[in-house]
Amino acid sequence: MVYFLSILTSVFIAVMIAINGNLTAVYGVPAATVIIHLIGLVVMTAVAAFRKERLFSVRELPLSLLSGGAVGVATTLFNNMAFGRISVSAIIALSLLGQAITSLVIDQYGFFGMPVRKFNSGKLAGLLFTLFGIVCLLLDSNFVFLPVILSFLTGISIVVSRTINAALAERTSVMVSSWYNFAVGLAVALLILVLAGGLPALPAIPVSRWWIYLGSVLGIGVVLLSNITTPRMPSFQLTLILFAGQVFTGIVLDAIFARGFSTQSLIGGVLVTIGLSLNLWLDYRTGQPSET
Repeated sequence: MVYFLSILTSVFIAVMIAINGNLTAVYGVPAATVIIHLIGLVVMTAVAAFRKERLFSVRELPLSLLSGGAVGVATTLFNNMAFGRISVSAIIALSLLGQAITSLVIDQYGFFGMPVRKFNSGKLAGLLFTLFGIVCLLLDSNFVFLPVILSFLTGISIVVSRTINAALAERTSVMVSSWYNFAVGLAVALLILVLAGGLPALPAIPVSRWWIYLGSVLGIGVVLLSNITTPRMPSFQLTLILFAGQVFTGIVLDAIFARGFSTQSLIGGVLVTIGLSLNLWLDYRTGQPSET
């Protein structure tokens, strides 16, 4: 079951990037970031109230456990700044490269209270297939330095944010952790908006484009699912599953909204999947614990 939830998370993330990119095209990066977190907080507050969650039961916890939402703002900002300048597939590939490297470090040393899961040389083949897949995806996109760097940094912020949020969920609940992700994120996003010069003139949005506000709803799904899957899987293994799901979803989105079907992107996605399969098989052979 945890593998299915991870795949579902990957689809949500890829679609969310495209939707939030369209929202950013209308409002600009700072204002769009505020809107995304505001909608997410309103929805999560309604859900938490319905479930009678104890939202303020975190007073005795370290403040560092509440910082996942602040780190998550960087994810939204970087994605929104890169969208439209390089392909969705390239954004996902670079982000997941950053995730893979960060996940390996977290697994190796058990940072943020996560279990230590040492990287073994047997997994190197799977990692190499994954890296070759990334190269194929990047060669299929124009190299623009700033969005390339931002997309890579997105991968780091995603892993750090989801790990902190998962640690908070273990101490409280999935709902409480998700609520603080959006609450803290909104506070940081508002500060960035003020520093950027305040709220711009809001454009009139055609009714037919109501869907550009749904990125927050998908973001809620991503946070909730991540809080469930992150403590139950090795960080690197989770990253690989998210990688494969996002890459293939990104290829579909690029085919629909951007440039048509890309054989090179498909090859890159297949190589990523081979790398994922090798690592999952090795985990099974060595008896590494993971929940299904």
